[in-house]
Amino acid sequence: MFGVIGWIIFGVIVGALAKLLMPGRDPGGFIITMLLGIAGAMLGGFLGRALGWYGPNDGAGFFMSLLGAIVLLGLYRMLFVRRTV
Repeated sequence: MFGVIGWIIFGVIVGALAKLLMPGRDPGGFIITMLLGIAGAMLGGFLGRALGWYGPNDGAGFFMSLLGAIVLLGLYRMLFVRRTV
């Protein structure tokens, strides 16, 4: 099981990959990307376990973590990006 440092490192990696897959301007910096990556990893793990794809002692799965981070990054952009007319 990951410790806190492991989740932070994993979140940074997943958040960076999500940012690479969804280029563009974000209203946040590196810290927001890291936090969205960590939250995406946790969300992906929770959903995978809730759907029965993973057991309680299995990892969340890199794909589900990345998918969760991409979804959260997209939601963050929709909610907090200022639109200029």
